[in-house]
Amino acid sequence: MPRMAAIQMVSGPDVAENLATAAELLARAADQGARLAVLPENFALMGRREEEKVAARETEGDGLIQSFLAEQAARHRLWLIGGTIPLRTAGDARRVRAACLLFDDRGQRVARYDKVHLFDVQVVGSRERYAESATIEPGDRYVFAETPLGRLGLAVCYDLRFPEQFRALMERGMEILALPAAFTAATGLAHWETLLRARAIENQCYVIASAQGGRHANGRETHGDSLIIDPWGAILDRLPHGPGVVLAEFDRERLENVRRQFPVLEHRVHCET
Repeated sequence: MPRMAAIQMVSGPDVAENLATAAELLARAADQGARLAVLPENFALMGRREEEKVAARETEGDGLIQSFLAEQAARHRLWLIGGTIPLRTAGDARRVRAACLLFDDRGQRVARYDKVHLFDVQVVGSRERYAESATIEPGDRYVFAETPLGRLGLAVCYDLRFPEQFRALMERGMEILALPAAFTAATGLAHWETLLRARAIENQCYVIASAQGGRHANGRETHGDSLIIDPWGAILDRLPHGPGVVLAEFDRERLENVRRQFPVLEHRVHCET
């Protein structure tokens, strides 16, 4: 059976250093049989200031980070999901799109998802405040793609809290959900595993959750705990902290058995409110 990989990192402000780490981890995943790999959100850059992502932005289809993803996918014959990278907007020079790019095993880009839900919050019980909308322009559509493993839905980090996004992807036939993330330590401890398992259970799909996991140069601590979860909500593999690779098999028979024996997706009822 084909294997899936979630790559966990502790990215910093040096793009070249982050790409070298990602290359090492992708090679490890490929050597262990991965056919599909997911890098975490902001894998190429976790700057000391949010404005650094604007300075590092690339034009769609051109740039160091995009070339790296294409080369890695082709080298390892991997379908590769490039976490998020900063891409230029149509007109706002102060902001970027947080773009999640999917490359096929020949290194061709086949899908782009721009993060829709932006993390503008005061974290409950802490002094942490985030305002992603100051430097990120939100996307406006959900994205679905066909892969040799299965039908893939793309989402990023804070999207996880909005179940309507995943129900929409499921209605397109989603069998695998890829979710790159950089959850805070506080919110991750409270909600990360619970929300991921809920998305797997309610949509009866595999979930590949690839996280940042450690303390970064800007002082921020991310939760980590990259996970691969099956359609019954069982955790197949995980990595609590630090850089590494999480691996599990995509078992189509398992997915089809869960959906056939427990046909919750067929039991949905749409009512007027």
